[in-house]
Amino acid sequence: MKPASAKEIRDELKHQDREELLQIVLRLSRFKKENKELLTYLLFDAQDEEEYRQKVKMEMDAEFALINRSNTYYTKKGIRKILKNVKKYSRYSGKKETEVELLIYFLQKMNDFKPSIRRNKILKSLYERQLDLAKKNMEKLHEDLQYDLNLELEKLK
Repeated sequence: MKPASAKEIRDELKHQDREELLQIVLRLSRFKKENKELLTYLLFDAQDEEEYRQKVKMEMDAEFALINRSNTYYTKKGIRKILKNVKKYSRYSGKKETEVELLIYFLQKMNDFKPSIRRNKILKSLYERQLDLAKKNMEKLHEDLQYDLNLELEKLK
């Protein structure tokens, strides 16, 4: 079955009353964890973006603390999982400022990570790609923000 386009869905939602919309949203939240996480962001966290970023950073800190450092396979897997979550939380926000700030924080945590990521070719490559992505996304921000965030990026090089 082919899903309807975003325009078709939007047009159909215009014809629904409040109670039907509520039921649709609640039913949607039951199917995937990501749907529920996005609804949580939209309902509770979208009003205060700074607090949202702090929550994500605290979660990142906790995840970095839990990484298995005994085996490089598990270390790489743990770091990739954290990066995947950072990307997901950035996508929920949809704001480039949040994306760049979370990415820079992730890079800082990787830089401080022990054992050093510099010894592992795969982790070093992942670090470099994310650094380039942060630079690229920074260009879309206001000049004042670019200057502040660029200072943070210079420390990471």
